[in-house]
Amino acid sequence: MIKYFRKIRQNLLSEGKTGKYFKYAIGEIVLVVIGILIALYINNWNEERKQNIVEKEFINGIKVDLIQDKDYINLIIEQSVRKDSLYNIFSRDLYHMYDTNRPLLDSLLSEYFASQRTFYPISGSFQSAISGNEISKFKNKDFSNTVTKLYNSIYARLMDNGKSVDERWFYLTKKYGHIRRTGKIPDMNRSELTEFLNDVYDYMYGVNYLKNNLDEAKAEIDKLLLMH
Repeated sequence: MIKYFRKIRQNLLSEGKTGKYFKYAIGEIVLVVIGILIALYINNWNEERKQNIVEKEFINGIKVDLIQDKDYINLIIEQSVRKDSLYNIFSRDLYHMYDTNRPLLDSLLSEYFASQRTFYPISGSFQSAISGNEISKFKNKDFSNTVTKLYNSIYARLMDNGKSVDERWFYLTKKYGHIRRTGKIPDMNRSELTEFLNDVYDYMYGVNYLKNNLDEAKAEIDKLLLMH
């Protein structure tokens, strides 16, 4: 094609048609510029198409992760509510059950000391997006900003809370290892029973604070799951 255009220009010059030559040359330049603009448009369109695919995969991946996070949060909340219910029973009836119904008290204590769940988010999709700074290129700024707030603020606070609760749980289960190991409360006087209640209260204070933050995270997850 280039050789063809060059031959036309040479013919025009050889025939002394300078005016037509310049007009043709200008036309050729215009065609080249138009070709470049078309190529740039196609390239930009292709890049935008690729970016849209990446963003869609990001949103879908985040939502898959968040659904799993929400399921686990629900389990922790359910456990927290049950522990709080058991603590209320201990707070109200511990001394009476200790004196009159040890088997029931042992059963409730065994359930209470059975397990402790800690929340760790699934962050693969989010980490992948921020590692290459891809998230800053996404068009859906509302979704990107909300999910960044969730992972960098709400989830970060949850993990700090979870660490504190784990430390209190470790202290509680170590101090009252006999109950957890045997499922039976040892012989205690009133002062020791009161100390036990105080220790459980300290742990439950952290559990309930964590539950409030889990509820906040769950609400933010629900908001993200409804976004497109």
